[in-house]
Amino acid sequence: MLDFITWTVHPEIFTLMGKEIRWYGLFFAVAFYLGLVITSKMFKDEKVPDAWTDRLFIYIIIATAVGARLGHVFFYAWDYYSQHLDEIFKIWEGGLASHGGAIGIILAVWIYSKRTTHRAMCWTFDRMVISVALAGMFIRLGNLTNHEIFGHVTSLPWGFRFITNWPEINRFGVDPIFTEPSHPTQLYEALCYLATFIVLYKLYWKTSIKHREGFIFGLFLVCIFLSRFLIEFVKNDQEAFEANMLLNMGQLLSIPFVLGGIALMVRAFKRPPVYYDQPRQASAAPKKKSDFSANVHSKNDIKQ
Repeated sequence: MLDFITWTVHPEIFTLMGKEIRWYGLFFAVAFYLGLVITSKMFKDEKVPDAWTDRLFIYIIIATAVGARLGHVFFYAWDYYSQHLDEIFKIWEGGLASHGGAIGIILAVWIYSKRTTHRAMCWTFDRMVISVALAGMFIRLGNLTNHEIFGHVTSLPWGFRFITNWPEINRFGVDPIFTEPSHPTQLYEALCYLATFIVLYKLYWKTSIKHREGFIFGLFLVCIFLSRFLIEFVKNDQEAFEANMLLNMGQLLSIPFVLGGIALMVRAFKRPPVYYDQPRQASAAPKKKSDFSANVHSKNDIKQ
């Protein structure tokens, strides 16, 4: 039996034209690609326009980057960035917050639903969050390769010793400084997100639950943010101001998402199932709202 695991994976894969190419960036790109593939498959099965998929991912990429960056700036480090406003835009130097990304995505889907699908926001969310759960797993694996966002010291045999001085190692070739064996909370979260993805994916394809608008989205919120809330108890604080808080910032921000998810799931079963008629065209973007506006009806309204 191992007493601990010494984690020595280098965050950098290679250097290209003087720029570091990191595992984190690769995992981020893979996450978006797989999300595009999964969502495209669902949209094609429902025979909606191809343009809907392309537009959605443009919205999501922008919203995730901007929302996650601003979430870090305002939720965790405003004291610093308020004095260094020019550094807010230096996203390549790190500093992203998943709660900010979630808020950005919600706003993006609201705009997307108004301008593109003309359907309820929950229709988009129920399909999109399946790939978002998988993306969350890849992002946490990126955090693992960056030796960041790990947990408290532990005596459990799967505790990881992380390296804390990668910049000095890269610049000066000094010896690595290791942490005490610590909870690999990146892996805990990655496994929870993977399990969430599997459950949501099977629910979508194997059941009719997708017609209960908002249920899949609500279950996603509960699974992702409840696991985040619980794992925070063994995770190190991300900022110094959290030291004296009963619940840290990550937990406080997770509570509204969990409660919102429960409300969406209850609401989904209080309302009749929703079925959309297929659009008349499947290749072009709508020119008029009436061209692609969906007729919504319950199953009981369908004439046999």
